[in-house]
Amino acid sequence: MNDFKQCIASPARTILRYRERTGKGVVGVMPVYCPEEIIHAAGFLPLGIWGSPNISITKTRAAWPSFVCSVAQSITELEALGAYRDLDAVVFSVPCDTLKCLSQKWDSSGVPAIVFTHPQNRRDSEQAACAFAREEYRIVKEKLEALLRVSISTDALKASIRIYNENRAACRAFSDACAQYAGLIKPSWRHTVFRARWFMEKSAHTALVNELMEAVRAEPLPDFQGRKILVSGIMTEPEEVLHILEENGFAIAADDLAQESRQIREDVPDDADPLLALARQWIRFDGCPLAFNERKPRARMLIDTAKKYGADAVIVCMPKHCDPEAFDYPILLREFRAEGMKSLCVETDPGTTSFEQIGTRIQTFAELL
Repeated sequence: MNDFKQCIASPARTILRYRERTGKGVVGVMPVYCPEEIIHAAGFLPLGIWGSPNISITKTRAAWPSFVCSVAQSITELEALGAYRDLDAVVFSVPCDTLKCLSQKWDSSGVPAIVFTHPQNRRDSEQAACAFAREEYRIVKEKLEALLRVSISTDALKASIRIYNENRAACRAFSDACAQYAGLIKPSWRHTVFRARWFMEKSAHTALVNELMEAVRAEPLPDFQGRKILVSGIMTEPEEVLHILEENGFAIAADDLAQESRQIREDVPDDADPLLALARQWIRFDGCPLAFNERKPRARMLIDTAKKYGADAVIVCMPKHCDPEAFDYPILLREFRAEGMKSLCVETDPGTTSFEQIGTRIQTFAELL
């Protein structure tokens, strides 16, 4: 666990070690979904950019109105502080209005930005959507090749897809173990393993996860007297929220977080054309407000997942001013109530310094359960 924590504590050191070991650099990956395999196939390290918990928002006030998504504000604050100047490039997906604006505002001391668009009308015209996504990924690949002065071969891209699928499988197995060993694996530990995934080369992360899994499985199944929950939303940061869950006897049996399990939900399918395979993965992906589906299957997916893992309730972590998640929540709440599923929505904000209100709400929810 210490290796994961050290990686998170010092991304700059992780970047330096990667440069020294490989002679290659680092490409930033903006939220939420990105074909990281293309960056990995170039030999560069994809580095997740999700802002920083507990950061004080000051410089960003001049760039954004106060009602803009807290994640975007945190990223912009770090950009103003020069946190991203050592990156070789940044790749933006733009599935919401705020991320579109963030890509247009990007100006981090000459670090170039590559912006691409996911097709959203995926159900009625799947073939056209798949062709569109493949073309977008091809453009990303060509721009990366030009900026990084490398050639990304088909074989290298296929190898990177295999490495990423292996990592997804390892993380899914770890997530299952968190439900089984609820009395051993704390919510904050679980989050640490998933968060470290954004700062590590994926084969290295897979090796550490597998090593951790061996150690966990060597332990006897602990007796757990608390409550298991399913968490949903974008992210559970700041980490103080996770500590509050622990203090009130909660364990995370599964998650539906954009920063965590939504990234590992779908493997990239096998295909002779790796760019087409990446496109097909996006077409199959579902259950996120940033991947449009007019049928709104997310609530049913959450209810089924909660039942599968024996979760007593669902907690929705709502980033402050996140419109896509906010628009989804009334639908979730209606279907939770119809199913008799207990739920709670808590607002999270990287700039939060006071957690008394969240603590009181979670404590009350625990007592009600």
